[in-house]
Order: sequence, then structure tokens, then C-alpha cells
Amino acid sequence: MKTQKTKVVVTGGAGFIGCHLTRYLLKEGYDVHVVDSLVASKEESVPSGATLHNVDVRDGEKLTNIFKDAEFVFHLAALPRVQFSLDHPKEAHDANVNGMLQVLLSAKEAGVKRVVFSSSSSIYGDQPVLPLVETMPPAPKSPYAMHKLIGEQYMRLWSEVFGVSTVSLRYFNVYGSGQDPDGPYALVVGKFLKMRMQGQPLTITGDGKQTRDFTHVSDVVRAISLAATSKKVGKGEVINIAAGKQQSVNHVAEIVGGPNVYIPARLEPRFLQADIKKAKKLLGWKPEVKFDDGMRQLKKDLGI
Repeated sequence: MKTQKTKVVVTGGAGFIGCHLTRYLLKEGYDVHVVDSLVASKEESVPSGATLHNVDVRDGEKLTNIFKDAEFVFHLAALPRVQFSLDHPKEAHDANVNGMLQVLLSAKEAGVKRVVFSSSSSIYGDQPVLPLVETMPPAPKSPYAMHKLIGEQYMRLWSEVFGVSTVSLRYFNVYGSGQDPDGPYALVVGKFLKMRMQGQPLTITGDGKQTRDFTHVSDVVRAISLAATSKKVGKGEVINIAAGKQQSVNHVAEIVGGPNVYIPARLEPRFLQADIKKAKKLLGWKPEVKFDDGMRQLKKDLGI
């Protein structure tokens, strides 16, 4: 990464992944501007040194002005709750899809060098074969997942039609410090840690043998950074960002520790694992934080 004061913009920079990315970019010497409506996040989450713009990404005039002279735009802003998208599909679509479109319109108008879009593994839906590879036909199971798929297609289109350099990253089960246990990215990790801290037994659905591909937030942040500067991408490529390994819910419970209880299974994917060859090839990226190590550090940070 460059070390001069190059201007970059992080939409959703007050969120869980966004604040980690902002902190990383500040350390790399960038002039970081955060765009966040603060609807689902807090101002104090924005790292010191970044310039905060309390702006909705659908506000085209303000967004274009913020994007001026920016080399990279990292688009993380979204209403990421699956349940919210099911309960309020129109509102979620407006924020996620129209917000995505406005980011691309403003990036084109402002002459941004590259847009990096934070997508989601939820696009895959239920697939009969593992690991999940980017060439599989998407099968969204929620409006939120559909929004991410539309976003990826807009990114590709913007590169092909308007010549804007773009790349989309599909994240798998991101965890790490600063994660809201009740937030949209909580997953089982955040929920188990909260239960442990409150002295409650860990609630495991089904037999606990279902797996997820947990990815440490620091690995995700490195991937985002590399996606901005890699010369091998820029035409709307879609790339999995994950550990590339399965971890069972039972194993998560074992690491968190304490008593647990089993409740009836719910409708959810049974197993999940990503193919990460494309990330290694195009970004020169590979995960560095082993799951057990990341969990132990998270427990230490929380005083567990």
C-alpha cells in the first residue's frame, strides 16, 4: 500500500468491518474519509484521524463531492440484516441497491480510480457441492442476498460499460474484536461469547455438527486493501474471502467454554466452506489467522 496522503473513502466506516478497515488504512498513511449515516452504528466507532461525513450514500450531490480527488472507494455501507430485508423488502432494497448505484454514479463522476465492493457469501444460498467456488450459479435465499448479487452485477457493468475499475469481495462469516453480539454480523461466535459473559449456557441448534467458514476480520481487511491495489483485477471480478476451512458449531462452543444446551434444528445451510484459490491468484492473499488463535485472542480481549 502507498504511504503518501492519498485520499480514500470508506462507506459504512463506522460499522464492524468498516472501522477495522479505516484503522488499517490510517496506519498505512492514507487520508481516510468515512461516509456513514450512523443509522446502525455509532460515531465513536470511527477511528481517530479519519474524517467522518454523516451522509446517506443515496445523497448523490454530497457523495460526489466527498468522492472528489479520492483514489479508492471501499463500499461497505448497507442495511445488512437478513431478517430486516424479509420484513421490509422495499426499504432494504432502496438502501442497498439504490445506495450501491449512487456510489457507482458518484465514483464515475468524481473520477475515482477503483471501487471495492463488500459482498456476501449469502449469494450462494444452498449449494449441493463444497467448496463454494465463484463460478457456481447464485441462489439467494433473502432479499439481502439478492441485493448483494445485484451489487456485484452493477460493479461488473460499470467496468464494462463506463470503464470504472471495480472488484467485489464475498465475505464468509467474519468475526473479530468490536463485533456487536446482537448485530447483523454476530453469527454464532458473538452470540456464544455474549452467553458465556452473561453466565448462560450456550444454545446449540440441532446436533451442532453444522459448519461455517469463519474468517478473521484482520484477514478480511488485508484482502480489501489488496483488492484496491492489485493490477490483476478491476473488471468487476468476484472473489471469495474466507479461511477456506470448516469449523463446526460444536467446536466453537468448545473454545468458548462453559455449559451448553441443544435445541431443535432450524432451517439453515448444513455445511459451508469456500474455495479461495482465486483470492490467492488475483490478490496474492491468503488467510493468516487460525480460527482457534483468533478465538483465544477474542476471549482474552473480552476478559473471558
